[in-house]
Amino acid sequence: MKKSCPRCGKHFECRHNEISRCQCTSVSLNYCQKNYIDSLYNDCLCTDCLCTDCLQDIKKSIRPPKAVFNWSGGKDSALALWKILQGYEYEVIALLTTVNKQTERSSMHGIPLSLLYSQAESIGIPLYPLILEPDGEINGYEEAMKNAILHFKKLGIKHFIFGDIFLHDVKKYREKQLAPFGIAVVEPLWGKSSSDVMEEFLASGLRTIIVTTTADKLDKNFIGKHIDRELINLLPADTDPCGENGEYHTFCYAGGMFRYPVDYSLGEPRSDSFPVKMEDGREKVFTYWFADLESSEKE
Repeated sequence: MKKSCPRCGKHFECRHNEISRCQCTSVSLNYCQKNYIDSLYNDCLCTDCLCTDCLQDIKKSIRPPKAVFNWSGGKDSALALWKILQGYEYEVIALLTTVNKQTERSSMHGIPLSLLYSQAESIGIPLYPLILEPDGEINGYEEAMKNAILHFKKLGIKHFIFGDIFLHDVKKYREKQLAPFGIAVVEPLWGKSSSDVMEEFLASGLRTIIVTTTADKLDKNFIGKHIDRELINLLPADTDPCGENGEYHTFCYAGGMFRYPVDYSLGEPRSDSFPVKMEDGREKVFTYWFADLESSEKE
């Protein structure tokens, strides 16, 4: 279809019926920028106008909505943040993470608070630690999270971003928790297969090591290993490539959005067991291999 550019008047060929071959597919804009251009012009712009300094100014001047990223410090979280920052669809103003008050380590990955701060400093986004009592009661977590939500809501936040892949019960819980406050859940990795997410991670250049494994899935030899293609090929056939079933947890320290590597040291692998009360009332003991992460100062 022949069109005339509403900005410069130039005639060009629009292939809206073959969108994959159309000129506009090479231009990356977030929805805020697209909406702004739509408000200025009533039709498509030509290639020249899509590539001018004027359009670049538009991309820089239109700020996306602010959001809070729920940060674990591990690989899926890092990949999700990397994708968000690459897309310019949200302005991430804080990395929200839960920390055990007694151990001063993150709740899931066991990353020391000092290293969480180091990650945030390297990334260039402030850390917002949510300090939780060591008893692990869900009511305590929900009250602390409610206070954090109210804090960010006062700042105009309407989006919380997570790095979940396909755990539907977790996603539903997040939506149920945030919806009453008018905050939407954003999941940049959601619905992808673990294999596809792992391929994206390997292509991103992010660097991460394994710090915890479930003992009946992965032995102590996996502790401290870097996530790369060679390691993925060594995983047992029944292990999810991304560890989505709890097979392993990681610490991300370089690459992607990290401006410089985070210095760390890793202790010797050791095991520990924890009794967990199941939904049917039974108690099951889970055993894990892990190694303590610590900050490591450059000499």
